[in-house]
Order: sequence, then structure tokens, then C-alpha cells
Amino acid sequence: MSDEVSALGGVTRSEGIAKVTEMPLQGMVTVRGDLSDKVLKKAILAVTKLEVPVLAEINQVGEYALCWMSPDELLLFCPYASVEIILAKLNKSLLKTHSLVADISDARTIFCVSGSMARDVIAKLAPVDISPKAFQNGMFRRSRLAQVSAAFWMPADEVVHVICFRSHAQYVFTLLKVAAQKGSGLNVF
Repeated sequence: MSDEVSALGGVTRSEGIAKVTEMPLQGMVTVRGDLSDKVLKKAILAVTKLEVPVLAEINQVGEYALCWMSPDELLLFCPYASVEIILAKLNKSLLKTHSLVADISDARTIFCVSGSMARDVIAKLAPVDISPKAFQNGMFRRSRLAQVSAAFWMPADEVVHVICFRSHAQYVFTLLKVAAQKGSGLNVF
């Protein structure tokens, strides 16, 4: 078996208006189904201790987070080493319910953009109102960063986590580090 490695080896760029870092490997499980289904909600709660989030939000407790991706899709973040156990538990609980549970951990990459101008970096790249009034901790957005699909959320003030396809990791890292270049702050937030 090969060793697990992140897409870019944990690369970091700290000079500029914000720090950009590829985060360590993260367990990610996609759950598709009717999000109003009581069986699905019960299974999610039993396995993760998290309620199904409302539209465009993320619920987080400890190492687990549950993101609303679409009316029939959730994204679960969990410890990388726990993915197989979680898959087994969810598949067993949802056996008689129309659903899909899949490990996408190695298909995605997460970056952390941190610093007082982290919002500025994202605002340059995504067609989303990321002002403090419109985008707060606990909110989750699927959008684009320039030419590729991405999603992002703020786990804390001055910190934005960005998720993208692993195959786009180098492109997204380059976008983020260019948007974070020294002297490029928008100073609007």
C-alpha cells in the first residue's frame, strides 16, 4: 500500500497580506439523499453527533463538521483515519433508504487562508459577497475561484478554509498566493 500524501506536500506561502497553507489530509465523506428524510437525519446524528445543517451552513463539533452542499447532498469532514468506519456505519444505517455514501477524501484538497486580510483574498477570486455582514462563521458557500469550482467557510475570524478538487490544487494554490501578494489588500472589510 502506498503512503497517503497531500496534493502539494503541505505547501505554505506566508509573505503577503495573508498566509496560504495546504492543510493536512482530511477525511471527507459525501452523503447524498433526501435531507428531510428522518432515517437519514437519524443516521447522520448517530454517527457524527451533528444535526443536518440548514441551507448554506456548516455544523461543527470537534473534529467533525457537516456541510450543506445542495438540497440532496452533505459533505462530512472527519478524521482521515476514521473514514472507513464512518462509511460502514452510515451505509449500514441507510441500507433501506435511497442514498449514496462515498469516500472523497483523496479527491479533494483543503487550503487555509489566514490573517486580517483573508477575506480580501477570497473576494478577489469568488463571485460571492464575503463581507462580515453577509458571510460569517458557520456559513458555507459553494462557488468558483476564478476558473474552478470551490467551496469555502470561516471556522474562525480571519480564517477561511477553501476546498477544491485535488486535480486543481496547484492552480488554486497559485490563485490564492497571487491574490495574497504583498500590497494587494482591498481594505474594504
